[in-house]
Amino acid sequence: MTVLADLIQPDKGQPARTIHIVDKQNFDDWLAAQPERHRTAIDAQDMKPTPFARAILPGDKADDWSVVTVVADRVRLSSWCLAKLAETLPAGTYRLAEGEPGAALFGWLSAQYRFDTYRKDEKAAPARILLTGEVNRIADTVRTAKATARVRDLVNTPTLDMGPADLEAAVAALARKHDGECKVTRGDELEQGYPMIHAVGMAADKARAPRLIELSWGRKDAPRVAIVGKGVCFDTGGLDIKPSAGMRLMKKDMGGAAHALALAGLVMEHNLPVRLHLLIPAVENAIAGNALRPGDVIISRKGLSVEVANTDAEGRLILADALVRAVEDEPELLIDFATLTGAARVALGPDLPALFANDDALATDMAANGTAEDDPLWRLPLWTGYDDMLKSDVADLNNSPDGGFAGSITAALFLSRFVPDTLPWAHFDTFAWRPSAKPGRPKGGEALGLRAAWGLLRQRYG
Repeated sequence: MTVLADLIQPDKGQPARTIHIVDKQNFDDWLAAQPERHRTAIDAQDMKPTPFARAILPGDKADDWSVVTVVADRVRLSSWCLAKLAETLPAGTYRLAEGEPGAALFGWLSAQYRFDTYRKDEKAAPARILLTGEVNRIADTVRTAKATARVRDLVNTPTLDMGPADLEAAVAALARKHDGECKVTRGDELEQGYPMIHAVGMAADKARAPRLIELSWGRKDAPRVAIVGKGVCFDTGGLDIKPSAGMRLMKKDMGGAAHALALAGLVMEHNLPVRLHLLIPAVENAIAGNALRPGDVIISRKGLSVEVANTDAEGRLILADALVRAVEDEPELLIDFATLTGAARVALGPDLPALFANDDALATDMAANGTAEDDPLWRLPLWTGYDDMLKSDVADLNNSPDGGFAGSITAALFLSRFVPDTLPWAHFDTFAWRPSAKPGRPKGGEALGLRAAWGLLRQRYG
């Protein structure tokens, strides 16, 4: 297995092959200044000045070669501009001909991620090492890449090996590593204290019983930050059962929990001066004789009654109870992640998490950090004009309005009923999955919004 920490190293003048970086604006001038053998090689390899294009440049000897690649902007390298090279170059050590990789260090690591847990180890993946003079940047980049890999690993793992107990084990291991405190609520205590978490997960067998997993870390007098992640380890849809095509990827319905766990890990690894509270409601939305039924009414932890119009709108139910628990400790910032609605994907596609926030400054800062980290997101409104859609004839709230209009907004509005207006709160409706590969971003589980949120936390507390 490739160790990410080994793939970027301090540049101490060790032997390495050279990477030349050009962009469309300077490509012709650069090419004109090259020796004839380089121009011939580029022509033979049919290299054009388009991003991610690359060519091997021959040197004076057979094994003396370098590489040229085209980026969108050679002045400001993005996270992904060297990622294609990291996927395709032969194993070896490389350095840039001019300048430093900067943000591209992350893409270099991210591109070499592999999920090979279930594959026979036929041969080790080739290690492509990139040298940099930005020594202070290496540790941070490795930590962020590892956090991204953590999200991918958790989401990619099949439900058979990633049930509620497995999420609990992952949080417990993180707590032990950083001297945190892990608490798990299950059974009768869960049913009494967190009725909606219990109701969603009660049809699962005993080994996969629902639970609320909490991790606390940091000085008790430090600013309190709560991070909540939706941990639906598999979602059949309940009695409102999904079609087989809709169920195929439901191992990823704990992607919010994966993001929350990874973000909590970054907070602790960087020793951010906060009092961290991580909460993961972990369930399997299964089908059995005791499954939650359409039309049932549940009294939430907050005391609000909720009519279950659709058992496939279960994520907001478990999140609501967890959000109430987070609010009870009076944090100054609350962030949640959830693979919550298909409506967000219809609106924004797979790449852009929908961001909802009850605080404009928080939303602005989160979006700015997403841009800075090449981890874009898009704010959608908590449009209170749609509050009427949440009305129920028999309860305080309805979990799934009829009609399908503004599905991601009404889901966020539902959650907002469990968060005080005075508490800055950001809600990520993220996909946690990449349906097709891009350079540095393989198909499968993906961290979408993680680096934006981490950038904000560092900005505010670092």
